[in-house]
Amino acid sequence: MCDNASFGCTAIIKLERLEVHKEECEHNPKRPVPCEQGCGLVIPKDELRDHNCVREVRLMLQTQQHRINEMQNTINEIRRDIGLLKVNCIIKSCMQECIRAVRLANPSVPPVVETLEQDETIRWANSLQRARVTRWGGMISTPDSVLQTMVRRALSESGCPPHVTAELMENAHERRWPTGLSTLETRQSNRRYYENYVCKRIPGKQAVVVMAIDNPHMNDDMVLEPGLVMIFAHGIE
Repeated sequence: MCDNASFGCTAIIKLERLEVHKEECEHNPKRPVPCEQGCGLVIPKDELRDHNCVREVRLMLQTQQHRINEMQNTINEIRRDIGLLKVNCIIKSCMQECIRAVRLANPSVPPVVETLEQDETIRWANSLQRARVTRWGGMISTPDSVLQTMVRRALSESGCPPHVTAELMENAHERRWPTGLSTLETRQSNRRYYENYVCKRIPGKQAVVVMAIDNPHMNDDMVLEPGLVMIFAHGIE
């Protein structure tokens, strides 16, 4: 027997069909029905008697207006953040151009410029997410030009200073790696030291940077200045 028998339902239903029937039963007091007064709202049948179109529509409009206000506030915050990012990017770009101009004008770079460059490199390195390499065997020691171009672009987009990007990409191939990594044999014999590396993820790529400033604890034959790039087929978290 239907659970809505007390509301007028006389149907005899098989147990396996009972739940479906209760949802569809026209005597179900909670069955959603459209308001016939013109507001277009769908409400439970047992609430029709107390339903007030004007009140419900007003509440609905107030709720929607509240959501619109929240969305507008969020949009304003995003616009403000974008504006700050643009300003920071302009300042960073100007600083990089100034440093580049000083380098071109004076090959013997003044200490103050070197300090600015180092500070900029540290800020960038600190902005990267720490990475964990789960499959060192997936390392690509001789990446082709296409792969290197993709990683170079990712470095640039992450805010890496141009001169650092150039140096890091020079150090993305085993021919430029330190002696502890320069051949397959030495890499295999030194693999036990890999877990000691502080690696930073290159955003969006299966690649990491091992910056010298992050790895002063490593032996000289395992690091390079300013750092080196390791590209993987898989295994970066």
